[in-house]
Amino acid sequence: MRRLLAAAFVFALACQARAEVLIGVAGPMSGKLAWTGTQLKRGAEMAVAQINSAGGVLGQQVRLIVADDYCDPQQAVAAAKKLVADGAVFVIGHYCSGASIPASEIYEEAGVLQISPSSTNPSLTDQGRANVFRVCSRDDAQGLVAGNYLADHWGEKRIAVLHDNTTYGKGLADETKKQLNKRGVTETIYQSYAPGKDDYSAEIAALQAAEIAVLYLGGYHTETALMVRAARDRAYSLQVISGDDTATEAFGLIAGPAAEGTLFTFVADPRQNAEAAEVVERFRAENFEPDSWTLHSYGAAQVWAQAVTKAGSLELKRVIAALRQNHFDTVLGRIDFNEKGDLTVQSWVWYVWRNGEYVPMQ
Repeated sequence: MRRLLAAAFVFALACQARAEVLIGVAGPMSGKLAWTGTQLKRGAEMAVAQINSAGGVLGQQVRLIVADDYCDPQQAVAAAKKLVADGAVFVIGHYCSGASIPASEIYEEAGVLQISPSSTNPSLTDQGRANVFRVCSRDDAQGLVAGNYLADHWGEKRIAVLHDNTTYGKGLADETKKQLNKRGVTETIYQSYAPGKDDYSAEIAALQAAEIAVLYLGGYHTETALMVRAARDRAYSLQVISGDDTATEAFGLIAGPAAEGTLFTFVADPRQNAEAAEVVERFRAENFEPDSWTLHSYGAAQVWAQAVTKAGSLELKRVIAALRQNHFDTVLGRIDFNEKGDLTVQSWVWYVWRNGEYVPMQ
């Protein structure tokens, strides 16, 4: 009898284990971009809570595992391997393109679905890995918008294009430069800067000496914020323009009053979507503002849950087929994927920092 009871207990535990689906969220949970990692984590946590309250997926509850990649390629590979070893069938991530791209190889080999909420470098999906998708637009589209704007508004001014030599930063700067040059405008300065420094006054002084009127920055919000501060400290009326990573409250906190007037491109703010209203209120009730990529992390989880339901299976090939053959209703609005795993509609919007927050340009 004792043996029978023990066997029944073991069987019950096994059934319980099978009734739980593990998914991961990966991003910079520590380091200079930890603020952004927190956004991804909070978005994923809220989505999982909502999925589970609605019955889970295929009758099973979902459990979230968090992995820190520090926005570093090598640590991203280690994080991906850990998520795979832990049994994750799907990963929301990574944040940085330089992390997502090497991690994608690990997920492909392990048969794990990857949906990035924020990695914009074209190479992520251009690699052709069937398991890789993203719910954000690409930098070739973002660079096109930025290059045209520079040409239209500052084509006769002295323009500098700087980048941090990361996959994201250099990729975005190059796409912007390519379109700027295509429009017949040649930048005065094109060069890299060292990320991670505490002060960029020397770089800003060099731009001022070269009489640069407009600076386009391909990089992350931490360095962008320090550069606008350095320009303000020198009473240098430099127009700073950057990309989507500037869409975070952290930029304003670092830059302070110097943030005023900084321009950047970002997707249409999902907080304004009617589909997101209830979720946004839940976040705010927890005293958390879901800015930047929070709702993209939430939306990635929604897409996965809906695809699994449509596929009627967690098996990767069937989920991939469901992702390609259906549309998905999310906090980001309707989502459709093309054969590469990119959004069928690529859209970037201009924002400006005003009075301590970023708002769409009028």
